[in-house]
Amino acid sequence: MRKGNARFPKSSSWPRTKTVVKKWLNLKNEKFHSDCCIKESFGQGRQERRKSCSDKDGSLLSGRDLSGGWLVESSENLRPPARYGSHPPCSSCQPPKELRMFVGTWNVGGRTPHQGLDISNWLLDQHPASSPAHIYVLGFQEIVPLNAGNVLGAEDKGPADKWLDLIRQTLNHSSSATSHSFPNNYRYATGASPELTQKDRVSFSDLLAMEDRLSMVSELDDDSEPSTSNPESSSEEEMGDAAAHRRPASHGYRLAASKQMVGIFLCVWVRADLMPCITSLRVSCVGRGIMGYMGNKGSISISLTLQGSTTMCFVCTHLASGEKDGDEVRRNSDVVEILRRTRFTRRPHHRLSPPETILEHDKIIWLGDLNYRLTGSGCGGTQELLDRNDWQALLEKDQLRVEQREGRVFGGWEEGRISFPPTYKYLADSDTYAAAVTFASGKSHRDKKRTPAWCDRILWRGSGMEQLRYARGESRFSDHRPVNSLFSLQLAADHLLRTREAAAAIGLRSSRF
Repeated sequence: MRKGNARFPKSSSWPRTKTVVKKWLNLKNEKFHSDCCIKESFGQGRQERRKSCSDKDGSLLSGRDLSGGWLVESSENLRPPARYGSHPPCSSCQPPKELRMFVGTWNVGGRTPHQGLDISNWLLDQHPASSPAHIYVLGFQEIVPLNAGNVLGAEDKGPADKWLDLIRQTLNHSSSATSHSFPNNYRYATGASPELTQKDRVSFSDLLAMEDRLSMVSELDDDSEPSTSNPESSSEEEMGDAAAHRRPASHGYRLAASKQMVGIFLCVWVRADLMPCITSLRVSCVGRGIMGYMGNKGSISISLTLQGSTTMCFVCTHLASGEKDGDEVRRNSDVVEILRRTRFTRRPHHRLSPPETILEHDKIIWLGDLNYRLTGSGCGGTQELLDRNDWQALLEKDQLRVEQREGRVFGGWEEGRISFPPTYKYLADSDTYAAAVTFASGKSHRDKKRTPAWCDRILWRGSGMEQLRYARGESRFSDHRPVNSLFSLQLAADHLLRTREAAAAIGLRSSRF
């Protein structure tokens, strides 16, 4: 007989009820990872670092910024002094009036990056005369397989950590260049380093040794000029001898924020000299998968303010799949719900309150696998147009553009001219579209036709935004091709900031009476 108190074995892989409920209700979705998160304590101006948001013992790391992907609630809660937070950035930070921003999206089909994967052709402009971007916004879909364990169970953060390591190395040109500025035991805080794993406990002497090594690295850079108001602002991505000739040492890239929700992953990288200008970093997630709330489909949004004047929002989405007639209605519904349910936390009685919703931001980027297909179920005419590279004729069948023209979705949003082939769906490790593929299931067989489509898109909304490039990469790593766009952004003028501050002050005073 079974005993009344029989339980599942501890080794059972079935998700715990608590985990499922948290994911279903989307609890604690404001936490995100970042290279830098420093806290001012007790009004003393002393800089400290939390090991994680869940630390309740008051254990803090003091002194120099020992960055490496720490988990934080939001920059407003931790109140970092000059690097980024909810208060005004340091006066020494002067961002360019025209800012270049790279945006990329890629559905990687549940695959983890392998050692030989090269993403430089996707992320880096190969033209020697081109200027590097100031900000990189990179969104991924299906970084883990969308099975029941990943959708309902604990987050598998291993693939995200590997993508972050690969991106960091690529943006800073090479792992050897990065190793000049990062000791081997001083990488992303997930334990990727052989010297410092999650199982190891870090002693105080280890932290002092790491600090000493970082001090030695910073002294090697003769060109950098540390800010007097923020000694932490020098880049940890300072280049070695070879990389220094390609880019000033202070122009390495730091992870401003990254967030994962099941297979959706969004990360924002900022050039080190621009990092002190970033304030009010916040994150909001909306699940639109199972039961309309689970995270196998949905969005991750990151909000930030640049130099206290220009608010930006990046929305990475994976919308409902399917190419049957009527599936576009579900995708339209996803967009409406994401716009309605995305909310960024506000700080009460704040001098200059940042936006709470997506559409309140000055400049917005919407990227991801939007899953809009081509109208019509037949592949015959489509294949002929593909053979002729007649993209404009094919785009007449594009569901997203049809729905936009009819005013059913993305009203007021813009998308650049598409001059590249459909990004989905390719056979594995091939340049051939999977227009008709036979899937075997036991002894039965069925044909499943996937009409090629531009599933992967980048849209924008806001004034002072000019798209300089809209292209796709040619990596065969996934059944999707990566897409990228380069933007030129005009930042808000100083007088607009003063106007906003005055309006916020009036509103704050009136709210007290």
